[in-house]
Amino acid sequence: MQPRPDSVGARADCTRDEVGVVGASRDNPDFVGAGVAPPRGAGGFFSDKKSLRCERSGLACLCSREVHCSRKREIRTFMNKRLPGASVTLERQLAARPRELLSTVQGFGEWEVSANPAAFRRVFDLQAVGRSPLGPRLEFWVECKAEPRPVNFPYVILERRFQEEKLSLVRVPVLAAPTIGPRMAEVCWEHGWSWFDLAGNCRLSAPGLLYLERQGCKAAHWRSKPEANLGTPEAARVLRAILFPERAGSFWTQRALQSRCRPGVSLGLVNKVLRHLREEKYVEEDEQGNYQVTDALGLLNAWKNAMRSSQPRPIRVFSFKRPTEISKAVQGVSPQGEVQVAFAAFSAAERQAPAVRQPKCWLMTAADKVEEVKAALEAREVDSGENIVLLVPTDDGPFYNAELREGDLPCTHPVQTYLDVSQLAGRGDEAAEALLNQVMKPAWKARGML
Repeated sequence: MQPRPDSVGARADCTRDEVGVVGASRDNPDFVGAGVAPPRGAGGFFSDKKSLRCERSGLACLCSREVHCSRKREIRTFMNKRLPGASVTLERQLAARPRELLSTVQGFGEWEVSANPAAFRRVFDLQAVGRSPLGPRLEFWVECKAEPRPVNFPYVILERRFQEEKLSLVRVPVLAAPTIGPRMAEVCWEHGWSWFDLAGNCRLSAPGLLYLERQGCKAAHWRSKPEANLGTPEAARVLRAILFPERAGSFWTQRALQSRCRPGVSLGLVNKVLRHLREEKYVEEDEQGNYQVTDALGLLNAWKNAMRSSQPRPIRVFSFKRPTEISKAVQGVSPQGEVQVAFAAFSAAERQAPAVRQPKCWLMTAADKVEEVKAALEAREVDSGENIVLLVPTDDGPFYNAELREGDLPCTHPVQTYLDVSQLAGRGDEAAEALLNQVMKPAWKARGML
């Protein structure tokens, strides 16, 4: 994600901070904050321009916070009151960060950081106030969370104020937490929120006035493990069933989704994966318990990043057979009605979305068919100089919904091809991008998922 078009600034790391202070004008009165509130009945919070209101009680209140007790790692929820014990220390640590980060911005002078003294009607926990060299007063309203989740993202609408045709006040909502992961940072940015964590990572933006970004600082606090590990072969079976464009946009019950997974999985695993995806805001659940993917591209990227450690095992072999002879030689290996050998990676991408051409042949090969394929190709394993790469998966999941081609060897599904080729060097990213733009995005867009 790039800085907003009306902001100017530069990225920075922990050793070098670069910030931008830019002008604002009356002609660009974009408000800072979330543009929409969560729907009624969603179990969350909605807000007007003055305060947050809880749907359950109807009273103005502070959104619930999750507090981790260090000994038992319990999660407790407190409403409308300061957090006891370790949480007080945590809030003090977070309170020290805004001044440290914002002091690197030249021209704003001394920043005043204070806690919200109100016991009720608390729209924010901390407030950082500074004066722009261009005149407007800038207020960062900070909400502190011990462990924020995208699904529970707070919504506050904050406005710019104008006085005598001049910008006089800008309020920016900010999320502060011990650790903010890439997904949480992405959700903040999508909704117009700035953020920072205890490690010093941040993205603070007041469009037209200030932009400060710092990334790469090592997390200062532990994070609880996610509900599900998307990098396991079992979780991949669920993700294939909901991400393949042929069924994009469909609503699923957990049992219906379980019946689509190949190889089969337990209902408990389906529940665990869907619960994790809902918390990360990749899927939504309606009142009848049906699930639908709402961020297909984000989920695909999360899956790609999670599976880096569980790639198919490559076996490098050399054969004197020509590329046109390879397909014919191995077509008889797969049993009738099954796919256990298929073009994969670059070889599949070349047929599904031509963009990159390279000399090797890539074959997804079931573990119990490796020796049979090597015999059919009259190939031998080599340490270097291979012209064929056999990719051996841990289960038969990568063969799910393979593309059948008349008179030719099948190809792995485009989603599987994308995942495999994106992990490879030698223009793998370029081939993956072509698949994404030519095959998957059009299908998702046609079903309203992009």
